[in-house]
Amino acid sequence: MASTAVKVAAAAKDISPLYYRILSKFPQNFTFCFAYGSAVKPQIGNQKKHNMIDLIYCVDNSYRWHGANIEINPSHYSALRFLGKGFVARFQEKWGAKVYFNTLVDIKEENVTIKYGVVSQKDLIADLLDWNNLYLAGRLHKPVEIIKQTNSSQLQIALQSNLRSAVHTALLVLPETFSEYDFYFAISNLSYAGDFRMTFGENKNKVRNIVQPQLLNFRELYRPILQQFHAYVDFPTGDAQCHQDIHPETKLHHLMQLPMVPQQRIVKFWNHGGLQQDMEDVLRAVAYDIDCAVILRQILKDLVWQSSVRQSLKGILTAGFLKSVRYSAKKIAKMF
Repeated sequence: MASTAVKVAAAAKDISPLYYRILSKFPQNFTFCFAYGSAVKPQIGNQKKHNMIDLIYCVDNSYRWHGANIEINPSHYSALRFLGKGFVARFQEKWGAKVYFNTLVDIKEENVTIKYGVVSQKDLIADLLDWNNLYLAGRLHKPVEIIKQTNSSQLQIALQSNLRSAVHTALLVLPETFSEYDFYFAISNLSYAGDFRMTFGENKNKVRNIVQPQLLNFRELYRPILQQFHAYVDFPTGDAQCHQDIHPETKLHHLMQLPMVPQQRIVKFWNHGGLQQDMEDVLRAVAYDIDCAVILRQILKDLVWQSSVRQSLKGILTAGFLKSVRYSAKKIAKMF
């Protein structure tokens, strides 16, 4: 009976029953779940059947979720589990990009390997709204497979806000005329430019490899959002070029709509060694500056670099030394 229910639910949502079988092996008190990566969405040059499935579990209470998961799946964790569920939950929420990953987890009965991250709902919402780390927010700029929809209106609003922020940012770094591919490349590149892992263990063409085979998915994801941008950019159907208004007042509008952390970093950058101007004055000055796009790119690059380094160092402890070595070796092997 349970198997039939899984099949019906999967068919209703057009989700592979495999995901539901995987999720059934974990504590069920999570509020949102999505899968991403090359095993979930096609990428050029990465069509292997046994790519690792990446999952993110969003939970209301990290302490309770890890406590239950350590009881059910103790082998998923490194030696950190011996410090207790309280330590694991605090380590998740206080360090890195506030995500706790268990990697190279073999689900033998399904013949799959997964990596899964756990994030508290409050931290996910903060990253989506403010780009504190531009970590999970960056992953959610791209098409993913939603395995469990959220019932939280606050999280639903944050997910849409994150996509709008990506559009505002992409338009600021793009020229007056660009292609649809350029647009989605710019969005995808926001969270990859500056990523520590792109200098070691990742294909340098990763962004291109993500965008090219998924143009239709990107189009579907951003169609409702772009309907709100008609006053600023023209997205024609077909292969015609896109055109945007690049007047400084339009750039100022986009800058004013950026998430809080990039705005604060722009202000800090602009005021360094000079007069201390408030945010509105700084953003207006940047909007009229010929190097507006350059400044924004550098701000985001620094933000992503810092969060990716912290999260990568955190991953060594959450995975354990041996798994860290195996995971890095797999990453390098995928490049060749």
